[in-house]
Amino acid sequence: MAINGKKGIIGILTGGGDVPGLNPAIRSVTFRALREGYQVMGIRRGWAGLVDMIRDKDVDNSDHCRLLNEEIVNRAGRTGGTFLHSSRTNPSRVRRENVPAHLRDKYNEEVNDLTPEVLKNLEWLGIEYLIPIGGDDTLSYGVRLFQEGVKVVAIPKTMDNDVPGTDYCIGFSTCVTRTIEAANSLRTSAGSHERFLVMEVFGRYAGFTAMLPTMAGAAHRCVIPEYKFNMDRLTELLVADRNKNPSRYSVVLVSEGAMFEGGEMTFQEETTDAFGHKKLGGIGEVVAAQLKELSPKYNGGKPIECITQRLGYIVRGGDPDAIDSIVPMAYGNLALDLLIHNVHGRLVVLKNGRYDNIPITAVTATKKVVNVKEHYNTDRLRPYYKSFEMKPLFIMTSEM
Repeated sequence: MAINGKKGIIGILTGGGDVPGLNPAIRSVTFRALREGYQVMGIRRGWAGLVDMIRDKDVDNSDHCRLLNEEIVNRAGRTGGTFLHSSRTNPSRVRRENVPAHLRDKYNEEVNDLTPEVLKNLEWLGIEYLIPIGGDDTLSYGVRLFQEGVKVVAIPKTMDNDVPGTDYCIGFSTCVTRTIEAANSLRTSAGSHERFLVMEVFGRYAGFTAMLPTMAGAAHRCVIPEYKFNMDRLTELLVADRNKNPSRYSVVLVSEGAMFEGGEMTFQEETTDAFGHKKLGGIGEVVAAQLKELSPKYNGGKPIECITQRLGYIVRGGDPDAIDSIVPMAYGNLALDLLIHNVHGRLVVLKNGRYDNIPITAVTATKKVVNVKEHYNTDRLRPYYKSFEMKPLFIMTSEM
């Protein structure tokens, strides 16, 4: 299957959730690589493409990989999502029922490590360099492959903006933009009916997607995974915000991973994905119900109704904004700069307004979350609005 390229074959894949900016990153890598004399192999459906492949020249593997050219990537480069598709496959932890049929005789444990097959498939395809684009889950497996000897350069992507070591992950700016737009649209209904507006946003462990829109004026308050909040205090604040507002409404952004004092995360279901995560969702509805129940206590005995909206995929769909068109272009070129100089085991990053790269092992060495002490006012349940001098563009960032 190996295809002879002038300088070698670069594999590229996108894993985890889709975000605007993935296609521009693929385009950037492909354009630069082809002009430098490399070939580019797009791996389809993230790590799944390297798990499901059959090493047989007579088998059609086009559902798992494809050679990329300028025409293919140029068409997709201005659009959202990922034309290579994605999955949450973790090759080091594949459940028995998900093991490809041609491998089931060899791998029949309850959970199986298919890394040996991934390594063989990379060699069979002739891929000498690998560029995974993803969040900490996807890139954690990139760390594993680097430790196995694969030449990996990673690009950070997640609208949660929580990949360690970088100020910016592809998808974050568009997510914040969409959230602000949604809040501005929904506030007219909240004001018409003099209600609370509760908006649930993504953010399992990190509250950046709730913090930044709140800081930009999209909401009065926000609750985040890093701080377990008191429901009475939130209600008191939102009632006061509503009473001060001439239009008689107030808005709170609720991270999907936010938790009440003494409580735990709210899950849609108990099953876990390949990286051990249960599907979150529903905390916004719980907060809304509690607000209605507690509001008479702070509103002269009168309950206040809520409008509840879970933003979900609307903030990760559609075309990328300006930042998520520019940063992926830069990240793709940074990755090629490294590979051209035979440097690998790196993560391309944006730090303090400058593009750079750091060891890929940073992805698994620590966690990136909101620094509550510095950025979140736990009494007022919203960001601090102070000391912005010399802060990065998006204020709250990795502190490695």
